[in-house]
Amino acid sequence: MNELSRRTFVKGVAATAPLALVLGDPRLAAAVAAGLETVTISTADGRKVKGALAMPAKTPAPAVLLIHEWWGLNDQIKSVAAEFAKLGYVALALDLYDGKLAKDGDRETASNYRKAVKDADATATIAAWVKWLKKHNKGNGKVGTIGWCFGGGWSLNASIAEPVDATVVYYGAVTRKADDLKKLKGPVLGHFGTKDQNINKPMVDGFEAEMKKAGKPFANHWYEADHAFANPTGNRYNEANAKLSWQRTQEFFAKHLKG
Repeated sequence: MNELSRRTFVKGVAATAPLALVLGDPRLAAAVAAGLETVTISTADGRKVKGALAMPAKTPAPAVLLIHEWWGLNDQIKSVAAEFAKLGYVALALDLYDGKLAKDGDRETASNYRKAVKDADATATIAAWVKWLKKHNKGNGKVGTIGWCFGGGWSLNASIAEPVDATVVYYGAVTRKADDLKKLKGPVLGHFGTKDQNINKPMVDGFEAEMKKAGKPFANHWYEADHAFANPTGNRYNEANAKLSWQRTQEFFAKHLKG
């Protein structure tokens, strides 16, 4: 099989393979990611920011904004965006690292990239994308956010900065207080691991209490798993819990964005 035939074969497999299989195979994830469109917009503070866009077969459709882990906007996150498009959403995976990407397992580089993110810049970037999705000519005006780890915390921050219809947090920092949470428009869905040492029960319990103070709905799920349990490329991956959390995420977005 020559190189062209191999690429065609991989692309064909990637188009029909289950999401977990795609995410766990760098070749399949790269093939799926290559099908997304790179788009650029300007933030309110005048910066140019980029994202990866996947479009559904039928429009108008609700939109989902995806926020990457501390590794950066990699092929795995782009593949999830492609999956959302298959499910009937305008899906935009943003980039908070301006194109920088930590290699799999390079935690030091990932940590440095995460620490270099300025809150004000990230907030302006996310708000710009939410506004863009709300006004997209193929959208229906409804927007949800979803993020993992570093991006999980920013999924919540995004929904506070620019209110959306639904928010999903995968094991992200949830330390916002009731006064901030009152700005939320839609409900929040949380996925957390009981073995997670950092995004732990005291933090999540505190967040749940603050959500009650704010009078905002919060659906919380605990899994017998560690941090990053939904990432097939890591050694903490838990297949059963990843599948269950993904099912719950789909049901949550369908109810609040398509209902």
